[in-house]
Amino acid sequence: MTYELAQKEDWQVVYEVVQRTIKTIYPKYYPKEVVDFFCEHHNKEAILKDIENGDVSVLKIEGQIIGTGCLVDNHITRVYVLPEHQKKGYGTFIVKALEDRIREKYDKAALDASLPAAALYEKLGFTTVKHEKHVVENGVILAYEIMEKELCKSTTDVDYNGRKFIPKMNSENGEVNEQTLFSYHQNGDLLWAEYSGGDIRKVP
Repeated sequence: MTYELAQKEDWQVVYEVVQRTIKTIYPKYYPKEVVDFFCEHHNKEAILKDIENGDVSVLKIEGQIIGTGCLVDNHITRVYVLPEHQKKGYGTFIVKALEDRIREKYDKAALDASLPAAALYEKLGFTTVKHEKHVVENGVILAYEIMEKELCKSTTDVDYNGRKFIPKMNSENGEVNEQTLFSYHQNGDLLWAEYSGGDIRKVP
């Protein structure tokens, strides 16, 4: 499984993934006019433009694109996974990857949630800040949620891997002293240490 920026030559496949997902899933929740609106909203020109801007990523399984996600500033949009690949965690994976990109510059993620996706976003920590309506063809009303999520800044800017520390004073119970050496290890956001010296042989 790979998740990478979409290339210009991917636009047709991305378009097909989006259109097939909309036409398969959305009729269960919306009338035809709303389904048609979404299909037109995510048209070929819009997808190609976003790919050229570097805003679109694709999820591949064995080299085949089965899902996609788009990000403009801190706004997540166009997250779609082919129907036959849904309920396998791929949508969650895409959203988490987009959150990681947003976190680099922003402290909040935002999105407009359709009815099929709102429950997933709620499970991922997004909350509704506004209920919106949009009138489409024949006066049919599209209802959707504007949702946001506060993002914690990464605390892994400092790399502790290979660093060693010695306490300046004895602990209250006397187990460590200035002869005790703490050796730290780090892998991404996972941090652990072991220490030894003085009255301590070795503690992982």
